[in-house]
Amino acid sequence: MNVKSDRVGLGRFIATARSAGQMAIMIVTTIIWATCGLFTAPLPYRMRYRLITSWTHFNLWCLKYVCGLDYEVHGRENIPTGPAVVMSKHQSAWETMALQKFFSPQVWVLKRELLYLPFFGWSLALLRPIAINRSAGTEAIRQLVEQGTERLQSGAWVVVFPEGTRIAPGQRGKYRAGGALLAEKAGYPVIPVAHNAGEFWGRKQWIKWPGTIQVRIGRPIDPKGSSAAKIRDQVEEWIENQMLEISGKR
Repeated sequence: MNVKSDRVGLGRFIATARSAGQMAIMIVTTIIWATCGLFTAPLPYRMRYRLITSWTHFNLWCLKYVCGLDYEVHGRENIPTGPAVVMSKHQSAWETMALQKFFSPQVWVLKRELLYLPFFGWSLALLRPIAINRSAGTEAIRQLVEQGTERLQSGAWVVVFPEGTRIAPGQRGKYRAGGALLAEKAGYPVIPVAHNAGEFWGRKQWIKWPGTIQVRIGRPIDPKGSSAAKIRDQVEEWIENQMLEISGKR
């Protein structure tokens, strides 16, 4: 499937203008929401979560109506009623927002440096993310398993990007076993997610191209009787096969 629209000439000019408007809105709303979010600290977690993440819903609305960037989801019926470990393809900043629409409340596994950002990072910390030091090795894995298990038991979904960083469309990163190890140790299912957001909002790019992002949610993977390596391999196989189908390469 060819997801590219006219990206030269007038098409590029329009996309650039619309993206500039959306970026301005995002910057302003980030400042407002992040600042106001600090005042939610005394509130119960779920109320705090709803108020802070309303920023996400607003900005997804802006992406649709300002940039013409929408999404289509297949596999909603595969989402269980209880929390699980979500292991998703990572191509863009888009999925860090959009996954909140499908799995809520959720926490993210992210690099701890993000929490140091004034206002934004401070508000982010109120959402109880699992902020790891990527260079800590086994200590980071231990933290992921311990804090991830606690978050799951409290009713929150845990979102992990197994490739660790954003990967350009058509490329494939090395899948790591951290999320799979969490599922194995905690006993919660894994939900694989594939999407092609990078085709419209690329890595380290601010222009958003109009179109419809394809999101596919897979059936839960039961960790019982499986090793972390086996779970990781199942997730990788499913996601990458879906990516080939979405791109029309199979």
